[in-house]
Amino acid sequence: MTLTNKFIAELVLDANRLGLLDAYQKRRMLERAVATIRDLRETIGMPSGPGRDRVLDIHTLALSIENGWHSDDEVRDAFLRAAGMIRDLHIILSSKTEISFVDSAE
Repeated sequence: MTLTNKFIAELVLDANRLGLLDAYQKRRMLERAVATIRDLRETIGMPSGPGRDRVLDIHTLALSIENGWHSDDEVRDAFLRAAGMIRDLHIILSSKTEISFVDSAE
């Protein structure tokens, strides 16, 4: 099992046992997930684009967890969304699929 797969499993496991984690642990897991997503995106050459970016939503939620502004359901959804994004990016990376982006302004 790769480190990426282990991290995905850890995110899913923690999503299912959120009650056992304190706010700091939840925030740190989501921050790790955001860093992993950004690293994988950079590795495959996926640029940050205009418009809404779900990784930014996850990061914003992570930073506000300790304030108690989000329900466990919202935090669980963020864990699972991050796990899914990491899984998808890992599949693209391991399949050596080439991705190209076309500027729609041209």
